Amino acid sequence: MNNSTREQNEERLSERPAWLKRLSVVIPLYNEEENVEELHERLTGVLSSIGIDYELIYVDDGSTDGTPVLLEELSRSDERTVVLILRRNFGQTAAFAAGFDVARGDVIITMDGDLQNDPADIPKLLSRIDDFDLVSGWRKERKDPYLSRRLPSMAANWLISRVTGVRLHDYGCSLKAYRREVVKSLRLYGEMHRFIPAVASWYGVSVTEVETTHHPRLRGKSKYGISRTVKVMLDLITVKFLQSFSTKPIQFFGPLGLGCGLTGFTLSLYLSARKILFGESIGGRPLLLLSILLIIVGIQLIGMGLISEMLVRVYHESQKKPIYVIKEILGREEK
Repeated sequence: MNNSTREQNEERLSERPAWLKRLSVVIPLYNEEENVEELHERLTGVLSSIGIDYELIYVDDGSTDGTPVLLEELSRSDERTVVLILRRNFGQTAAFAAGFDVARGDVIITMDGDLQNDPADIPKLLSRIDDFDLVSGWRKERKDPYLSRRLPSMAANWLISRVTGVRLHDYGCSLKAYRREVVKSLRLYGEMHRFIPAVASWYGVSVTEVETTHHPRLRGKSKYGISRTVKVMLDLITVKFLQSFSTKPIQFFGPLGLGCGLTGFTLSLYLSARKILFGESIGGRPLLLLSILLIIVGIQLIGMGLISEMLVRVYHESQKKPIYVIKEILGREEK
């Protein structure tokens, strides 16, 4: 690292929060043997210049190349390096979750292991962590193919921002900084790692975004493709439901059930009136089948809502899990 970069890092962190004593960096890796050594060298150079105690947590997500061997060598040569070897390829979300579980830092940094994220941006994220709970990177000048990567990403970011209400330019950027309490309260599934800002918003987490450097991939093969778009859309539906109705599912299923049921009941009354008043035959009319279908669907939706309410109560009561999150308690002395 050159002197100017070191001076910039020191300037950014000259007024770092007093509570920031240790930093954890979580990096999932899958078949990245060509990048591991350079990644470690660049990370240690940046983190050493910051002047904060740190740990590097590499999570090997079932690599089939020489990545695990290289990581094992790093863990022996660097006491600040922790390596988690997963039994198979569980996916990036599971790898992040594993890293979060063992992280001991006051702030946890996440990033990709393909050298497209720049470790030199870590001080920039840390400079904002005293004012926000989560600082997300924004690859404003992204160095990826436009049609296969950037265009679908822009569309997904626009949709996610509007559905969740958490406006970010770049949900897909893995370079993020979290306060410890943010990640320790999360449970991740599917492809949820990209939705952490939206999921965390339920807890009242404050989020900001900073521009970060993005490099083209020089070595190795990208693990991302257009096929992930479908998974992202399905997870977005899950996130929106959990964000809005996780503790009150009847408010989601109830209006739909009532709407269908009342519509079906109204249609059946109309057909009954035609039959009684005008003697019309209604047995073969498609409208009769539609009214019966709507009534049945309405009953089923309301039933699903009631069953979901019971499941929510069993979940919270059996685990004594509160439906709220306390940020801090003021005005009561410890005894």
